[in-house]
Amino acid sequence: MGYRKKFLVTPGSKLRLKDIDPGFKGRYENQDMAAPELEMSRLKLVQLQSLLYAEKQHSILIVLQALDAGGKDGTIKHVFSGLNPQGASVAAFKAPTPIELAHDFLWRIHPHAPEKGSVAIFNRSHYEDVLVTRVHGLVSKKTCLARYELIRAFESGLKESGTSVIKFFLHISREEQLARFKKRLEDPARNWKISESDYSERAHWDAYWEAYEDALPATSTDEAPWYVIPANHKWFRNLAVSQIVAETVEELGMSYPKPAADLAEIRRKYHAALHEERSAAKRRD
Repeated sequence: MGYRKKFLVTPGSKLRLKDIDPGFKGRYENQDMAAPELEMSRLKLVQLQSLLYAEKQHSILIVLQALDAGGKDGTIKHVFSGLNPQGASVAAFKAPTPIELAHDFLWRIHPHAPEKGSVAIFNRSHYEDVLVTRVHGLVSKKTCLARYELIRAFESGLKESGTSVIKFFLHISREEQLARFKKRLEDPARNWKISESDYSERAHWDAYWEAYEDALPATSTDEAPWYVIPANHKWFRNLAVSQIVAETVEELGMSYPKPAADLAEIRRKYHAALHEERSAAKRRD
């Protein structure tokens, strides 16, 4: 498939989002063609999570960033819904609270990092503090440059402790965003998602793109890579994300730990208990 290489943001490169087609769908003509491969990837994720949970030597952090209606919620629902909740968590980062604002910008992030054996998914993340804050003039470009360095150090520390960091920017077009806003207006089940900021933020589209084009190459590293995922087609987005995550986790080379118990002794006790049950059943007859 090669999606890891195709969609990877090369560290320190010049990223131009306008050169990346958000409607790209690879060799698939439609969702039905991609469905078998998507299902295989999701099943592989379930199997890999079982290994991750049992081995407890690694953890996975998945970061999802996008403009409004970019598909963060949908990706979580359709790609990761099969994960065992005992070993998975989702953290959604909204506007910081007064207490959070009183600390450094990474203070509210670290407690949500995954423990060994688990998967954490960030719906928005620490990158809001070099994106939204920059677009709205709350911080300068100079401050963002300093924060890029802090982010790289933070994610390097996570990797050092056994956490694989995989970051996705879900890339949609202006037209697709507006079409999704329209569906929210027309569907009562989606009305709750509508907010005034959906439309006011569209006025800053170019500024957001510029912020992403600066932040992604500056913080994409071998330890914590960024991927720009064409996301106009939701099914292709799900396929690409699931395959990249599965391939990355598979490379950890995990294996189930050896049992701590004496299996021969447990089997002996099992057969003895089974024999006793059968004997008791015959006596009752």
